[in-house]
Parts: sequence; C-alpha cells; structure tokens
Amino acid sequence: MNKKQKFDALFAGTLPADETLFYPILMHFAARFNGTTYGSFASDYKTLVESNLRCLEYFDMDIVSLISDPYRETAAFGAPVEFVKEGVPVCKKHIVETLDDVINLPIPDVYKNARTLDRIHGVEYYQKLLKGTVPVMGWIEGPLAEACDLVGVSEMLMMLMMDEDFCDRLMDKCLVVAKAFAKAQIEAGADLIGIGDAICSQIDPDSYVRFVKNRHMELVNYIHSLGAKVKLHICGNTSHLLSHIAALGIDLFDPDYLVDQAECAAVLGDKVARFGNINPVFVQDRTAEEVFEASKNAIAKEKGKMFILSAGCEITVNTPVENLYSMSRACKS
Repeated sequence: MNKKQKFDALFAGTLPADETLFYPILMHFAARFNGTTYGSFASDYKTLVESNLRCLEYFDMDIVSLISDPYRETAAFGAPVEFVKEGVPVCKKHIVETLDDVINLPIPDVYKNARTLDRIHGVEYYQKLLKGTVPVMGWIEGPLAEACDLVGVSEMLMMLMMDEDFCDRLMDKCLVVAKAFAKAQIEAGADLIGIGDAICSQIDPDSYVRFVKNRHMELVNYIHSLGAKVKLHICGNTSHLLSHIAALGIDLFDPDYLVDQAECAAVLGDKVARFGNINPVFVQDRTAEEVFEASKNAIAKEKGKMFILSAGCEITVNTPVENLYSMSRACKS
C-alpha cells in the first residue's frame, strides 16, 4: 500500500495492527532541514512543499501539510504582514478595533490574495509531484483564532466577555472565509483540512459553546460535504473541552502533550484518530534513544487504535535530526 492507501485503511479499520502512521508538525524545522529560511518557507509554496518532501523522504512520514503560519487569511482580509528570515511572519497592525470596523470589513477572495493563493498553489504542487500517493493536508484558521489575528488576542478575549454582537459578526465573517479557503484547497487536491484554533484552550467551556462550537461544527460539516476529512488542532490543555470536541464529528484531533491520551480516547471514541502527543521539548532535549523508547511506549499503548505518532505540537527548529528520526524508527520497527 502507498501512504494514501494506508491513511484510508486507518479510517476503514483495515490497517494492520502492527502499522503505526507517523506525522510530526513541521515548519521551521523543515525549512532548516532543507537548507532554507522560515521566511522563504512561509512566503513561497515551492520552498514549503520541497522542504516537506525532503522530510517526507528522510523521516518516512505518512502525511504532508501546508501549515506555515497563522496569517494567510489575515493578509487576505487586508492586514499588513511582514516576513521574517528566521521567524514566524509578523502581523504589523490589527485592522479591527470597533464594531464599525467589523461591519465594514470586506470578505476577501482567496484566489486574489497572494498569501492565500500561494497555499492553494502549494496543494497543486504537492499533487503534481506526489500524484495522489501521500495524503495532503491543507490548512485554515478557525473562527476564534482568525478573529484574534484581526483584533489581537487580549482584545478579542475581552470582547468575548463584553460585546457578543461584535464577536458574532466578526467570527461569522471569519467562518465565511475559512469555508472558502478550505473549498479552494480541496478543489486543488487536498485530502484533508487542518483547522488551527489554538486560542480555544484558553477559554472556558461555556464560552466555547456560546461562540465557537456551532461554528466549528458548521465548518466540519461543510468540509465533509466537499469530500475531505477534518483535523482539529488546538494547542495547550483541551481536557475541559473534550466532550464538546467529541460532538463536532471531526476525523482527527491533536491533543497537546498536556492532555491525557487515555482520557482523550475515552471521550472522543474510536472513530477519531488521535495524534500524539509526546512533549516537543522532550523530543528536542532528550537523547535519541530516550525519544525512541518514549515513542515505542506511546505506540504500544495505542496498538490497534486510531492513533498517529506525533509530538504534542510543532517539532522545534532546534530538535536534533537524529531525535526526530528516532520517532520514525519507532513507527517503522
């Protein structure tokens, strides 16, 4: 079986019990491994794809992704974004401050902004080179994360407590763009869409239900209607949200290292593939043999379950190559 067939077999329940898929979240690490900069990785789809493909080959990964930074849609909305040679792109100005700003915020065309179009081209480039043999994951920002990118994190969290109309109007616009951006990537060839909504770990369950849950569900249902699978990525401790996440109908979930995998599995059930979820700092700082043993132990606990070996979040740029290779070796041994 090729990697796409193995991925499909995982969801069909036909993947052999001794097979474990491997997908670490790679951004700055992939750029440096390919001898280029994070700035180039985030601004040029060919650099991003070629960096990931080099990692795919060397580390024998089972999925490739378009994840790079949170400011694709933000730039499409009109915010000024500056590229940094060895860092995450920077949003130079929050463009939404008042309700009037929200009302007047135009819905962008994802095909007409350079940053969103670049990601769409990235999907096409993957499929041109891989010819459907490896699952390609597109990426979008979730509605609350994108609202924070436009308003500012502290400001948006205050608005959740102070101005429901502001929040509803803004997140509805973010949802429209998220759906359009997901559709464009699926039509370009993405097999699954990752939704990044990291800020959700910082809100209480009532706020999640009031402002985010139904929007997440609408987004998941829409992506499914287009024939793609959905992965939800929320950094941090999401233990307090697991029962609500279980109701979304997602296919894959990233529990960060702060989340207990056994609890996550019990709540999400056996239809959701869980990534996980070794602490990225552990992967960076320990010896290759320690990383190998931790990976083997994680795999042993999840044998026969819906599980893909990964770290709890992005592999850090300073992670030794041999440490990441040890994770792959544990999967393939």
